[in-house]
Amino acid sequence: MLSLEGAMNGREITLRSNDRASFSGYLACPESGTGPGLLLAQEIFGVNASMRAVADYFAEEGYVCLVPDLFWHIEPGIELGYSPPEFEKAFGLYQAFDIDCGIDDLGAALDTLRQRPECSGQAGVMGFCLGGKLAYLVATRHDPAVAVCFYGVGIDQALDEVAEINCPVVFHFAGADQFVPPEAVARVRDAIGGRAGIEIYEYPDVDHAFYNKNRADVYDKPSAMMEHSRTIAALRRVLGPD
Repeated sequence: MLSLEGAMNGREITLRSNDRASFSGYLACPESGTGPGLLLAQEIFGVNASMRAVADYFAEEGYVCLVPDLFWHIEPGIELGYSPPEFEKAFGLYQAFDIDCGIDDLGAALDTLRQRPECSGQAGVMGFCLGGKLAYLVATRHDPAVAVCFYGVGIDQALDEVAEINCPVVFHFAGADQFVPPEAVARVRDAIGGRAGIEIYEYPDVDHAFYNKNRADVYDKPSAMMEHSRTIAALRRVLGPD
């Protein structure tokens, strides 16, 4: 599925923020060269090898994937692994991160993705951890075609924006997630469950980041495969490709 080993298939491109500042992003394209767009919102570890591998993986599924560097205001180009010191640094970056600024950057990146010649259709957004919350907020503020949120931290703190969602949204939650406890998931279900186009899935007995194969401490293959299948089904329904 995902691996840190081997060469990446994409390339770094330059993006422009809404105030015309430049920042980087990783772009991965399907073998055909074109496809629907998929914007990826990073974890707290930056646009690291794991995030680039996710982009490559979904490019193989037919999507033009763009992963913008959302920590460029703090430390451009940061890439962290999963050792204890790197975890500590990642949490420091998370605490310094401006959510609204990040959503603005994702909105600018989404506009860029839609306009690129490789993007042959609509564009959706998908995010992990911090990026899971960001994907939800992009859905409330920037009108993507579809959004997928992998164990988004803090979504329950932003439910006042639920009414602004105008696209299908898929939420994946881990049943044993210390960062998104059951009561947080319940608040999301109470606020948004049952609405047309909303899917909420919980995966019992797995921990935060269980989709990340490079996290041997938490990766759970059966749940990750189910999560991936549900995600691809949602993307196919809205974006294609046929």
